[in-house]
Amino acid sequence: MIKCLSHKKVYLTVEIAEEALIGARTRFEYGNQSGPVGVYQCEDCGYYHLTSKGPINPRLAECQSNGRLKLEKEAQQWLDKIKHK
Repeated sequence: MIKCLSHKKVYLTVEIAEEALIGARTRFEYGNQSGPVGVYQCEDCGYYHLTSKGPINPRLAECQSNGRLKLEKEAQQWLDKIKHK
């Protein structure tokens, strides 16, 4: 397992980090001004991490505008209900 000096979770590519970002926004309830909104390449390890600072990631913004994020949130809620039976 790759580790970073920052102790943040490491994503090997920007694409994997973006999917993790979308997944986090799907699984967890964040307030208006909280939670991860972007990804960045770390100067220490050279890999990617999620960040709650800066502008919103373009892929995340697209998922919000085209309704994908809303559909994935709804699907996750149903999965959670099924698991807790």
